[in-house]
Amino acid sequence: MTATAFEALVEETARETATEGPGQVAVGAVLGDETALSGADPSAIFEIGSVSKMFTALALARLTVRGALDWDQPLATLLPPETEVPERDGVAITLGQLACHTSGLPRLPRGLMPRVPWDAADPYARCQEPALLAELTRTRLKSTPGRRFRYSSFGTGLLGLALARHTGGGYDALIRREICEPLGLRDTVVALDEERASRLVPGHSYRGRPRPNWDLADLAGAGGLHSTPADMLRFALAQLGDSTGELAEAMAFTHATSERVYRAHTAHPGFYGTHLPASAGRHAVLFHNGRTGGYHTLFALAPARQAAVVLLSARARSIDRAGFGLLTRLASA
Repeated sequence: MTATAFEALVEETARETATEGPGQVAVGAVLGDETALSGADPSAIFEIGSVSKMFTALALARLTVRGALDWDQPLATLLPPETEVPERDGVAITLGQLACHTSGLPRLPRGLMPRVPWDAADPYARCQEPALLAELTRTRLKSTPGRRFRYSSFGTGLLGLALARHTGGGYDALIRREICEPLGLRDTVVALDEERASRLVPGHSYRGRPRPNWDLADLAGAGGLHSTPADMLRFALAQLGDSTGELAEAMAFTHATSERVYRAHTAHPGFYGTHLPASAGRHAVLFHNGRTGGYHTLFALAPARQAAVVLLSARARSIDRAGFGLLTRLASA
């Protein structure tokens, strides 16, 4: 595929996605040595929701590679000693299980959430550390740790909280130190200062109505990060090999480590694993999407084809179909 055709394809995807209603959209892509970005300004800031889980899992992987933590270390060892962490069949929850969603924890800390989270203005407002740890103590595991995949934002949020406690300085400082500073990601943060807040794109609901921004409090590791098209495209390049040292080793670890979900689908630290259609060569794909009250994000890689797509939308309607369509066309080139 020529550079001109590549850029035109990215622009076409951005144009078609933006016609679906209010809310700015940014589309970025990587193909080999080429990158392209279209739509919203590269420095525009979006909530990225559960795509934050990639950063949380990568931070754990980097600490593991460095020898600062053990992948199979029990969660309880990083929490206050008085915290009663649930077990099942005598099996304790480990850090790696939290990253791969095999801890047995439920999807959300139900005792802290409103009945209909998506309709609430700030559904995670009660998710402060004391309340989260009390809720953890009250929780019954849905399955034996390590036995079964069960997607859990509660689990990944607790992982972020535990890592932040272990390293000191909070979750924002953890992600900045372990990932953002080494990669030059200047605007991937939880808390927005005044200048970054001025670049925040207003979010919209599924139906296109303006929505307030979310604050995930101490569950930020599950979905509390903001980022820009420029930062996410740089992160995609790093995931495809444009990184060195400890961070490259940690990324390779997250790609190679997997748990079977069902059939050919797998769970990796921070990613889902699947394959592109046969027409595109059945190449393996690693991806995660994210949704908050007013935003939707997709980050997807086809490493064997050195291809990636990043879509950020200031509307809670899914843009996954457009993103995977673009990745399929790039991988077929």
